Formats: sequence, C-alpha cells, structure tokens
Amino acid sequence: MHSSISRRPRPGALGALIRRDYILARSYRLAFFLDLVLGVLNLVIFYFISRTFGSSPPRNLGGAPSYFAFAAVGISVMVVMEAASIGLANRIREEQLTGTLEALVTQPITATELAVGITGYPFLFAMGRAAFYVLVSGVFLGVGLRGTDWIGFVLVLGITGLALAAIGIFLGALVLVVKRTRVVASLVTFGLSFLGGAFFPISVLPGWLQPIGKVAPTRFAFDGLRAAVFRGGGWGDDVVALAAFAAVALPLAVWLFSLALRAVRRSGSLLQY
Repeated sequence: MHSSISRRPRPGALGALIRRDYILARSYRLAFFLDLVLGVLNLVIFYFISRTFGSSPPRNLGGAPSYFAFAAVGISVMVVMEAASIGLANRIREEQLTGTLEALVTQPITATELAVGITGYPFLFAMGRAAFYVLVSGVFLGVGLRGTDWIGFVLVLGITGLALAAIGIFLGALVLVVKRTRVVASLVTFGLSFLGGAFFPISVLPGWLQPIGKVAPTRFAFDGLRAAVFRGGGWGDDVVALAAFAAVALPLAVWLFSLALRAVRRSGSLLQY
C-alpha cells in the first residue's frame, strides 16, 4: 500500500471498496431490513413519549412543532453520525477479525483511499436511512414537512457526514494501534449526541456543559437540519461551521490514520486483535 496522503483519492479505488461492501451487505438481506425496522421502532417510541407532553410543545425546540418532531430529526442525524464516526473503526475491526485487512493493505491504494473507501457504503446507506426516517415521520407520524428546504436537508446531511468522518478516521487509527476500542467509539458517539442536542435542547444542560455543547460539531448538524426541515431556511451558518471543521479535522485525521497504518505494519501487528 502507498501510504502517501498527498495524492487525491481515485474514484475507481473508492468505488471498488464501496461496491465490495454493498455486495457483502446485500447478502444479509434480513439484517438490512431489520436495520430499517429498528430505526422506525425508535421513532415510534419517541412519538409516544412526545404525546405525554400534551398539545403545547416545550420551548427552545429549534422551530420544531413538537418534541417528537425535534427528536425525529435528532434520530436521523444520529444515523449519519454513527456511520461516519464509528463506521471506519467497526469496519477495520471486522477486517481484522476476518483476516482480510492484510489483503487490502497490499493493494495499490493509499491510506486515504482505504479510510474513505471502507466507510463509503455505511455512510451512503446511513444517508438513505436518515432521509427515510424523516419521510416516515412526515407521512405516518404527523411531522409537518410542507415547508422543508430539501436542498438544505441534503446539504446539511452531506456536510455532517464529511465533518464527522474525521472523527471516524481518527477512531479507525486508534483501532489499528490499540485494537479493542469499541467502548471508546460508543462513548464518543454518546457524548456527541448528548452534548449536541440530539434528544433535548442544549439549553437544559448544566451551565458548565452548555459552552461545550455550543461548539460541538453535532450541534451545528442538529440545528442545521432542524432549520432546513422546520423553518425552510437558516441553515447556512451551520453548514459553514461544519465545513470549517471538516476542512481542518479531515486532513489531520487522515494523516494520523496513515501514521498508525505505517506503525502497525512496521511492528507486524496489523492483524492482531
């Protein structure tokens, strides 16, 4: 493997890795279906939780007409967040356990192509799931979508994936070096959801946590998507903030991933798990 990160990733290499993972996922159709069902069940649970609040929506819901509408967007963003932030770590772990990681790194691909390519399918699938859950919420569970800015919706989801992919690539580097880091990845996902306002406004956090929540990248993702869905605009600043985070964090994460890959190859611990 060429570990240089200066070369631009080649679409052909990325496409080959994405197609490989798609074919693998398609062979487990029941798991594919259950992923969607479990997500819908989560929406239904929050729908009934929302009904306990009565007809008057709580304040500070980012324009959402009800708590359920607020949480439905949070669930949709979390789908993308989990795929982007822990997808690479989980995929590397699976490749180690199945013994295919060594075969991958002997191919003429760069560290960047490997990092991006093996997260490509989970991320694209997550984007589709997020849109599906929002549509289910609108069609069957009463979330109004008439004023939704769908261009903004797609842009916020896409830039959210890019921004959070940096975290995923960093976690992937951690898996290469430390091996068993699933708990760390889960804690990172939980922290980003909790602080960013997935299920409640950050204004209800303790005062000392609110400044952290306000600068968390997930806060801009949740706020931007809610603005696009419920206000039909006002998501531009959130996209700019996410893009700035991605511009800084992605190259740094890829560089760290490349260093980790070289380190484990030199030490002979690439397939240790």
